[in-house]
Amino acid sequence: MDHSTPDEASEILLSRYDIEQRVRKLAAEITKDYHGSTTHLVGVLKGAWIFMADLVRHMDIDLTIDFLGITSYGSNTHSSGEVKIIKDLDISIKGREVLIVEDILDTGRTLRYLEEVLSAHKPHSLRVVTLLDKRSRRIVPVKADYVGFEIADVFVVGYGLDFDQKYRQLPDIHVLRGEHSR
Repeated sequence: MDHSTPDEASEILLSRYDIEQRVRKLAAEITKDYHGSTTHLVGVLKGAWIFMADLVRHMDIDLTIDFLGITSYGSNTHSSGEVKIIKDLDISIKGREVLIVEDILDTGRTLRYLEEVLSAHKPHSLRVVTLLDKRSRRIVPVKADYVGFEIADVFVVGYGLDFDQKYRQLPDIHVLRGEHSR
C-alpha cells in the first residue's frame, strides 16, 4: 500500500513498529489491571480510533466500546481552548469500569472537561490511556493512567492524528513542518 507523505510531514517521530510494540505493552498492562471485570472503553473521536482499534485487538478482557466526539482544534495547530462535545455516548456508563482512550494529551483542558462530564454519569471507576503525552504543554494539571509515549512540543500527524482532517491514514507518526506548524 502506498502511504506517500507530503514534504511537510516527512519527518517520522514514531515508526509504526515502535507504535505497535508500545500498544501491545499498554494492552497487556490494561488487561492485567482490569482482569475479571468488564471494561467500557470510550474512544475520543476522531484522533483515537486507530489507536483504540489496535489496543482492543491486543486486550484479553471482556470489554464494550463507545465513542465520544470532541473538538477543540478546528483547522488550527493550536487548541482554541474551547472544548465541545459533538457526539455523545450511546451507552450509559453508570456503575461501569470506564477507560477513556485518547490520542494525545496536550494542555489538559480536553481531558479535564471529559473527566468532569463523564464523572457526572457516576462510573464505578474512570481511568485514561493516551497514546501521546506532551507534558511540556500542560496548562491544567491532569495525568493519564497509561501513556504510550511522551513527546516534545511538536505538532504531529498520522496514525489517526490529523491536521485539518488530513494525514490520519499515515501508518507512522510524523512531525508536521512548514506553514502549518507555526
